[in-house]
Amino acid sequence: MPKQGRNREAIRFGFRSRICPALILACLFSTGALAAEGEGISVGKPSALRELVPATQLERQANTEYVSLKRKANSQHALAPEDYPDLRRLRSIAERIIPFAERFNQRAAQWQWEVNLIGSKQINAFCMPGGKIAFFTGLLEGLKLSDDEAAIVMGHEIAHALREHARERMAKSELTNLGANLLGQLIGNGKYADAFKTGGNLLTLSFSREDESEADLVGLDLAARAGFDPRAGVTLWEKMSAANRGAAPQWLSTHPSGPNRIRDIEQHLPEVLPLYEKAAAEKPDKR
Repeated sequence: MPKQGRNREAIRFGFRSRICPALILACLFSTGALAAEGEGISVGKPSALRELVPATQLERQANTEYVSLKRKANSQHALAPEDYPDLRRLRSIAERIIPFAERFNQRAAQWQWEVNLIGSKQINAFCMPGGKIAFFTGLLEGLKLSDDEAAIVMGHEIAHALREHARERMAKSELTNLGANLLGQLIGNGKYADAFKTGGNLLTLSFSREDESEADLVGLDLAARAGFDPRAGVTLWEKMSAANRGAAPQWLSTHPSGPNRIRDIEQHLPEVLPLYEKAAAEKPDKR
């Protein structure tokens, strides 16, 4: 994600938690929150390490960033007005997806959800911790997304927030920095601490691809339960791949497209298509 998008997920808010060894051990041996079970996509328990970062504080700071983003967009006449058709379309999609969010994170019931549309050529979308969603017109209108395709994107971004990937990534970064500082202090009386920290930060990047794969699956589940065709995940990534043949969209910097991603989606369609068919049968007026 670009600065306005992916930063909300890496959450470069300057938030620093104080980690003590006892807390680390408690998190490592914690059972964590219950994983979603039953029909549809089944995912493992979220990382217990996320408990090292207070959720409420992270969500407050995410809200601050979101308010700032809206203010800046509004000052540039780039924030879509309340009656803008595509904004109303996005909010209608969100209204159908959000009721199923609690299945993956019980805290979602407490979130003050928001959905906004920002006029920008960026092919981007995000959901901050606490349910703060934004789409950019470069994605929604530039790629001419259908409702089903937009729902796949929204489900994916909401999944990042529900699975608390930001908390987990920040906790791992804190632990990496802590280890690097300790090692740097032991070698050369702290002279090489910064060098070790730089190398350590690179190690945390390996988690992002795992987060993306998980968000794909959870997003498919959410969209299908809301009555959106999960097969739109295939057409979405076909559009992304086509856009990538020109100039690489910023969304693709952390959302690699291509045959592998489409194959992964197709592999899990049998798990979510029954959810979609059930939702479509119960609410035919929604299709």
